[in-house]
Amino acid sequence: MSHKKIETVCVQGGYTPENGEPRQIPIIQSTTFKYSTGEAMAKLFDLEASGYFYSRLQNPTCDTVAQKICELEGGTAAMLTSSGQAANFFAIFNIATCGDHVVAESSIYGGTFNLFSVTMKKMGVDFTFVAPDCTDAELEAAFRPNTKAVFGETIANPALRVLDIERFADAAHRHGVPLIVDNTFATPINCRPFEFGADIVTHSTTKYMDGHGSAVGGAIVDSGRFDWFAHADKFPGLTTPDDSYHGITYAERFGKEGAYITKATAQLMRDFGSTPSPQSAYILNLGLESLHVRMERHCANARAVANYLLDDPRISWVFYPDLENNPDHALAKKYLPNGSCGVISFGVKGGRKAAEKFMSSLKLCAIETHVADARTCCLHPASTTHRQMNDSELEAAGVSADLIRLSCGIESADDLIADIKQALDTLKITA
Repeated sequence: MSHKKIETVCVQGGYTPENGEPRQIPIIQSTTFKYSTGEAMAKLFDLEASGYFYSRLQNPTCDTVAQKICELEGGTAAMLTSSGQAANFFAIFNIATCGDHVVAESSIYGGTFNLFSVTMKKMGVDFTFVAPDCTDAELEAAFRPNTKAVFGETIANPALRVLDIERFADAAHRHGVPLIVDNTFATPINCRPFEFGADIVTHSTTKYMDGHGSAVGGAIVDSGRFDWFAHADKFPGLTTPDDSYHGITYAERFGKEGAYITKATAQLMRDFGSTPSPQSAYILNLGLESLHVRMERHCANARAVANYLLDDPRISWVFYPDLENNPDHALAKKYLPNGSCGVISFGVKGGRKAAEKFMSSLKLCAIETHVADARTCCLHPASTTHRQMNDSELEAAGVSADLIRLSCGIESADDLIADIKQALDTLKITA
């Protein structure tokens, strides 16, 4: 990050208007860009000059917002994608293709798990999943000669396990591969994974960064520190000529700081077209401007609700990293000293049926396929976002049948607790 504090970057990062220019970032709602000569455009296609020629690859509005997220994370290059799922796919597929292997944390979001274990497996990329609290021996055993990356989430969705970033980064680097961390739940306000050894960060910007359920999106940020040439045989896509761009070698032309994102933009975005709209990027930027303020309130509300749930005899268990009795509390204090996130996982006595009855009785907290929003929402993952998993996969992901994921918004904590209490009262559970 620049010398500016992170709160200032939230508001003013990525864009500095010149004299007489718009104070808010302009929405460049155009698919194409005009050039005076064919030669000038040809240089863009050969990656010999910077600029824009078609918004399927890059757009000025999107790049402005990507630059702000890059500054927030302390990276050297970044790009926006059409969704968080696209960001995670690009992050892996940019360096791992057919015949390759990736080590991933088992408690990752169910949609990401399915992307890796089903869809990308069909594409020839194999994954080995390890528990976030696996032993060092188990972590080492997961690596293969063809391993190309390690993937985890700062705070797992919805298991809320905290990733020991330094331990996973050290293991990845011993094997000459980067650590990719999905930082969606923590956001750079509460954790900056690059400071603990991570190499690449992804986000579902749909969540806290947008913060208002307005625009789906994703982001990838590169730390610019991983030396691709030091492990050239593992990453030929970055260290050998790309025939689709007249033999350009990304790591040679753009260095450690720019090779990874340039390849993802020029090659993957060109071919897959998972492009965010300029309108969505503009909306995302509005959310980013208040991210630092909202995260503090999200965390305060979650702590208040978690402590209430902890004391209610009708609740069978509560999992929230900020609680002192949480098994990941020490990791949370190390990586998330200012608070983890606004999401709590808990179980209601009576199992799945009681959980469903509880949720249907809520009035203020809405049942939504969403999380990390200004408005409080909840979900029963085992029957929704994780329903494609079998029982053993659910167990590995830390998703029990009675788990309720509650995402605390920025309303009054007292009102949230009152709504939870009245919903629990409908269950007629006395102990």
